Amino acid sequence: MIDEDAHPLTARIAQRLRDAEIGCEIVNLVPTPTAVLRRDRIVVILALTLLTVLAWGYLLWLSADMRMGGMDMTGLRMIPSGMGLMMPADMPWRAMEFSFVFAMWTVMMVGMMTPSAAPMILMYARVGRQTQAHGRPLAATVWFATGYFLVWAAFALFATLVQWAFERTALLDSAMTSTSNLLGGLVFVAAGTYQWTRVKDL
Repeated sequence: MIDEDAHPLTARIAQRLRDAEIGCEIVNLVPTPTAVLRRDRIVVILALTLLTVLAWGYLLWLSADMRMGGMDMTGLRMIPSGMGLMMPADMPWRAMEFSFVFAMWTVMMVGMMTPSAAPMILMYARVGRQTQAHGRPLAATVWFATGYFLVWAAFALFATLVQWAFERTALLDSAMTSTSNLLGGLVFVAAGTYQWTRVKDL
C-alpha cells in the first residue's frame, strides 16, 4: 500500500471512491529495472508460443490421422486419437472415446484462444513484477493463465457433450459432418446473431 499521507490527492480520490461504496485499493508500483521486465516478457511470450505451437501440432497430427485416404469408412467412425482408432458407427461412445474427443476440443480451444489472451497475461506479469518486487510474480502469472485454461476446458466439456448428443440423435455422421440442413442453418444464424450481441465483449 502507498503512504496516503505522502500523496494527499490520491488519498482524497480513494476516500471519495470508498464513500461511494466503490471498492478500491491503492498500490505502490515498485520501480523495476527494464531488463527484469524485458526478461519476464520474453519468458511469458516463449511459454505461450510453445503452448500454442504444441496445440496446433497436436491438431494437425489428428487431422492427418483422420483423413487416412483410401480407407472404406462405411459403418465406422474415427476416434480423434492420432492412432487410427475406429469404432462401429452405431455403437455408443465409451469413456475412452469421450476422453479423446474432450482432449481434442480442449487443445483446439488452447490453440485458438492463447494468442488472444497473451496481451492480458503479459500485462498481468508486468504489474505483478512491479507490485511484488521480492515475490514470485511469474508463479502468480501461471495461476492467472490457468484461470483462462480452466474456462476453456469447461467450454470444451460443453462442446464434447453437444457433439455426443448430436451424434446420438444422428445429426452428425461418422465424419462429424452435419446431416441436417436445418441444423447447419440454425448454427449459421446463431453465429451471426452472436456477432451483434454484447455477450462477445464480456
